Amino acid sequence: MAQSITHRGTVEGFKGKHISVRITQAAACSSCVAKKLCNSSESKEKLIDVVSEDADDYCIGELVCLTGTLESGLTAVLCAYAYPLVLLLVVLLSVTYGCGSEPLGALSALGSVALYYFVLYMNRERLTRRFLFTIKHIKE
Repeated sequence: MAQSITHRGTVEGFKGKHISVRITQAAACSSCVAKKLCNSSESKEKLIDVVSEDADDYCIGELVCLTGTLESGLTAVLCAYAYPLVLLLVVLLSVTYGCGSEPLGALSALGSVALYYFVLYMNRERLTRRFLFTIKHIKE
C-alpha cells in the first residue's frame, strides 16, 4: 500500500465541486514541551481547494480528513527546492567558468531561478491538477 500524507481540517466553503478546507500546518517540533523556549516551532493555517464529486455531502464547519500521496509531496518538494538549487548551481558554475566573471555568473544564476519560479507560477493550474487531495468524513 502506498504511503500517504494526511491532514485534519475544517470545511470553510463550497463552490460547485470545489470544497475549501482550512488546515493547520504545524512544524515537526510543535508537540515538544520546550516549544515556548524555541523559535523554530511554528504553525500556520492554510486553505486547500479539494475537488470532490460528492461536495454536497459536506457541510461548513465539519471536520474532515485530507489525504495526499507521499509521491505528490516529494514531487512538490523537488519542484519547490531541489530543482531550483540544481539550476542555480549549474548556471552559476557554467557562467562563472565559461565567461570568467563571478558577478555575471551570480546574476545569471539568480535570474535563472527567478525565471524558473515565474514559469512554475504560470503553470500553477496544471500543477494543481497533479497534486490532488482526497477528502473523507471524520467519524467521531
